[in-house]
Amino acid sequence: MSDISTISRRESGEDRRRSIALAARTLIAEKGLEGLRTRDIAQRVGINIATLHYHVPTKEALVALVAESLRDDFQAQAQRHPRTGKSGLEQLRLEFADFRETVTDTPEMIVVLPNLFERARRDPAIGAIVLPLYDYWRQQFTDIFTLGIADGSFRRNVDPAAAACIVTGALSDHWRGWTDFRASLDALIAELERAFIRNLTD
Repeated sequence: MSDISTISRRESGEDRRRSIALAARTLIAEKGLEGLRTRDIAQRVGINIATLHYHVPTKEALVALVAESLRDDFQAQAQRHPRTGKSGLEQLRLEFADFRETVTDTPEMIVVLPNLFERARRDPAIGAIVLPLYDYWRQQFTDIFTLGIADGSFRRNVDPAAAACIVTGALSDHWRGWTDFRASLDALIAELERAFIRNLTD
């Protein structure tokens, strides 16, 4: 059995890594991934560079830590809103509600995730860390549409993988906001929902 000092050290290390990840996320939101500097992270966390490098010895390790923190936050969000026993349509609406919550409560993610995905296109090492997050998100929607077709929530001729790409693409484009063209999130979600719901004539 671990003694108290061992447990304390482990918890302190986990807390420190979380602080580093959150500081990195804030700085990416402020300056972009290209402007991320380890000395700035260390200053935000209140540690020296040597301590920072102990936890994240390379930039790839830092990006992995940031991606891990994002994954953990998304999983915690999903656990707050259980999906068990819900129809495909109900689960789709929960995913939309989670997205709206993210946009409202943690807006830095709207900047951080596109930065990571854009860098992943050019850097295979970072891509190997970050892109599975996006594929996991797509797979969640694929599973929801598969369920919804089976339970009658969605049109029988919906292709689950294609529908997942449509939804994640639309939501991603909304949160990037990279041009002046805008549609409200509520209107976007309503159109996406209508595109897949099964009508009585289907």
